[in-house]
Amino acid sequence: MRLRMFAAPSLALAAWLVSVPALTAQDVHVKVSPDSKGNTSSSDDFPTIQMAMDHAPDPGPNGRLYLHIAPGTYKERVWVSRRRAHTTFLGTGSDPSQVVITAARTGPTTGGTFFSESVEINGDDFQADNVTFENTAGNTGQAVAIAVSSDRAIFKHCRFLGDQDTLFADFGRQYYVDSYIAGGVDFIFGNATAVFDRSEIHIFRPGYLTAQSRTTAEQTTGYVITNSKVTAENVEGKGFYLGRPWRAYSRGVFMHTELPATLNPQGWQEWKSNAADLAKTFYAEFGNTGPGADTAHRPSWTHQLTAAQAKPFEPAVFLKGSDGWNPVAEAARLP
Repeated sequence: MRLRMFAAPSLALAAWLVSVPALTAQDVHVKVSPDSKGNTSSSDDFPTIQMAMDHAPDPGPNGRLYLHIAPGTYKERVWVSRRRAHTTFLGTGSDPSQVVITAARTGPTTGGTFFSESVEINGDDFQADNVTFENTAGNTGQAVAIAVSSDRAIFKHCRFLGDQDTLFADFGRQYYVDSYIAGGVDFIFGNATAVFDRSEIHIFRPGYLTAQSRTTAEQTTGYVITNSKVTAENVEGKGFYLGRPWRAYSRGVFMHTELPATLNPQGWQEWKSNAADLAKTFYAEFGNTGPGADTAHRPSWTHQLTAAQAKPFEPAVFLKGSDGWNPVAEAARLP
């Protein structure tokens, strides 16, 4: 059967929608599966994610488009346009490794970093749960797994796999929770207002976890890593750094996070082209644990926060905005 907007689900489809948010008259639910026989004339069943994005019906004014993505490796480039706001990707496997969106694009072969992403998210209020976003190009220069320019975006139980420039957290407020992010150099980068909560950030060669790019002191952007764990391997005895300033007013905060012994004692490093702007950056730490949490050798231009100073960087506060968005509560409603 074909589920169309305003249609009541059959018993079989109801079983398929177990543990997803309640259907409303405004929502549209479609299935994506490598085994699908659907085509561009389908309305609820597609063989690729991009075909679903291009041809699924639009939800109603207060509705959301849900893609229920069956286990499989989806070798495709996916684009969620601005007109596809309020879209949710739900991986239906038992864990995020079973639903993988992957490509092997690189900056040198596609015209630059900003054309190399496997997945590009431009629609506001995007959500993903139980999905892997991957770029398999490896150590070949810039190769983005996902570029996110979405306000009020939520990623829960997701994996982000790449090497250099894995996750381009570019624009808007973004909340990443219970997720895994891996890379080698500057693999969380951009100028979003982003929080990474209860997640693992894994680096596998000498490099930098973050390269945040705030350009003025007035911008509310920055990266907050909290209640998380940083892990490392194969850093060749050279260590690695929490971040370096891609732009003059770069801002990064690590709080309540476990840091490994292989973290360079400096913690943070200048970017040679931005060396004169170090006083304008804001790199701070609070309440971290582990052998890498010793701040005795941190540079003078970094900050150690008090509890009161750390309060504005808590997820529900840092991401609240003028509309009162509560990403923590919203993420809890995802499966």
